[in-house]
Amino acid sequence: MDLILLLKALILGVVEGLTEFLPVSSTGHLILVGDLLDFNDERGKVFTIAIQLGAILAVCWEYFGKIAEVMRGIGSSPAANRFVINLLIAFLPAALMGLLFIKTIKFYLFHPVPVAMALIIGGLLILWAERREHVIDVEQVDDMDWKHALKVGLAQCLALIPGTSRSGATIIGGLFFGLSRKAATEFSFFLAIPIMFAATFYDVYKHRDFLQWDDLGMFTVGFVSAFLSALLAVRGLLRFISQHDFTVFAWYRIVFGIIILATAYSGIIAWSEV
Repeated sequence: MDLILLLKALILGVVEGLTEFLPVSSTGHLILVGDLLDFNDERGKVFTIAIQLGAILAVCWEYFGKIAEVMRGIGSSPAANRFVINLLIAFLPAALMGLLFIKTIKFYLFHPVPVAMALIIGGLLILWAERREHVIDVEQVDDMDWKHALKVGLAQCLALIPGTSRSGATIIGGLFFGLSRKAATEFSFFLAIPIMFAATFYDVYKHRDFLQWDDLGMFTVGFVSAFLSALLAVRGLLRFISQHDFTVFAWYRIVFGIIILATAYSGIIAWSEV
C-alpha cells in the first residue's frame, strides 16, 4: 500500500472535515491543497467528492436526536412537517442551478486564482454582514417559515462558485435575512445533509469509472479523517458563535486569498492553470 498516498488522503480528509461547515470554503481548500499535493487529477477530484460523506455523517451523528424526532413526526407533527418543507424549499435552488451549470463552473472556476478571488470577496461580505445592524426575526431553527428557507436556499446558490463556501453563503445569508447566528448555523448544518448527499452520490456515480478496489484504503482513511475532524469542527463552531461573531473567518479568508494571489503572480508557487 502506498504510504504517501495514504498520507495525502489523511491530509485531504482533515481539510475536508475542518472546513466543510466553517464559512471558509471546503471546496476551495481542497482545490488548493490538492494542487499542492499534486493530487488534483480526475481520480483526486472523485476522492475529494467521496470523502464529503464522512463530513455529512458527522452532522447526522451530532444531530441524531433532532433528525430522529423529525423523522418520527413527519405527517403528524406540524413542526416536523414545516422543518422538512423548509429543507426541501432551501435545497431546490442550488440543486437545480448545479444541474444546469456545474460543468461550466468546474471548467472555468475550479482553479486556485478564482478560488482566491472568491475567498476575498466572501470575506468582505462577512465583514459587511457583521458590521451592519443585525435585526433578529428568527431565534431558533424551528421558528423559520418557508420564506426564510427560500432566501437561504437562494443564497446557497452562490456556493456553486468554489471559494465562496456553502456554509458561508447559507450562514451569512441567514444573518442578512433575520436569523440568529445559532439558527443560521444550525440550518446550514441541516441543509448540508440533503444537498451534500445528492451532490456526492451524483458526482461519484457519474465518475464511477475512476473508482478502483485498490483505492479502498485511501478512501477509508479520507472518510474516517473527514468524519472525525468534521465532528470537532461542528462542535467547536457552535461553542465559538455562542460568544463570538464571524469576523475572524472573514479576515482569514481575505488574508489567505491575498497569499494565494501573491504566490501565483510572483511565481513562488506554480499553481495549476492560474
